[in-house]
Amino acid sequence: MHLTPRRLFRAVALAEAVTWALLLAAMLAKYGFDAGDLPVSVAGPVHGLAFLAYALTALVVGLDRRWPRSVTLVAVAAAVVPFATVPLERSVERRGLLDGGWATEATDDPADRTPVRRALRWMLTHPALFTVLLVATLAVVMSVLLALGPPTEWGAHAG
Repeated sequence: MHLTPRRLFRAVALAEAVTWALLLAAMLAKYGFDAGDLPVSVAGPVHGLAFLAYALTALVVGLDRRWPRSVTLVAVAAAVVPFATVPLERSVERRGLLDGGWATEATDDPADRTPVRRALRWMLTHPALFTVLLVATLAVVMSVLLALGPPTEWGAHAG
């Protein structure tokens, strides 16, 4: 199976929404049924990883498909609202913004000569290395976030 921008974006958008459901169920178990911290301590990092993977995917696909900045920003921000990634994915699909394969060749568009587009094309033509870089980025960001603790505690120890 060939991993197109459409397939990748759809899969990660769905995973992000599913992990929202897991996190909300875990919070219900913890606060509604006194299940303790375990459900949230498992579902929280799983959702956090899916959230970050979706945000990175939205950024990469938005750059590759040449979405307007506003569309890319809305796509990334959709991860903040529970389940919003699925209708967002459907919307960009209906508008044809996920059509085609990866843009691995430069065109006459001056934007294709920017360092960001050149780097993206290089990474897309080296998928194994690109995957390693994305996984490493996710690992570093997740490690920092896990060290910071739950978002509700950020800044609680300041001052």
